[in-house]
Amino acid sequence: MNDPLLKLLQRKARYTNEELAEALSLTPAEVSQQIAAWEEDGTIRGYQAVIDDEKTADFGVSAFIEVKVTPERGGGFDRLAKRVARFDQVDSCYLASGGYDLMVVVEGKDLREVAQFVSEKLSSLDGVLSTATHFRLKAYKEKGFIFESEEPEGRLPVTP
Repeated sequence: MNDPLLKLLQRKARYTNEELAEALSLTPAEVSQQIAAWEEDGTIRGYQAVIDDEKTADFGVSAFIEVKVTPERGGGFDRLAKRVARFDQVDSCYLASGGYDLMVVVEGKDLREVAQFVSEKLSSLDGVLSTATHFRLKAYKEKGFIFESEEPEGRLPVTP
């Protein structure tokens, strides 16, 4: 991403048009017009807050699922990936390089709900060869935001 306005919006979408204009030597009207154009053409898909689940007592689970699939003749991975992405449980779905084809991020209320999604919906799709599920244990950084305050570096205390 080369556009400085998009970079600022991605870092903090709550900047006012005046703050953005001042930072980029533009007028607030120019900023507003450019943002409206990006929203219209789909460059900006939406806005969201980054939430620290530990502070909200949201004890749901997130899983990263590696999915190996058989590419379709003439369509590659697209049709199956779009089908996977439409499930309500799926937060994100990416085509990936390496030992698997799709990286699917799933949200659920507990481990059982995610396991049920994988076994009953994802694995049963035609074209899905295998899955490997990894559960998120703790978030340290997400979308550029660090979740824990920086502790001063130094030696760890030693007790006998």
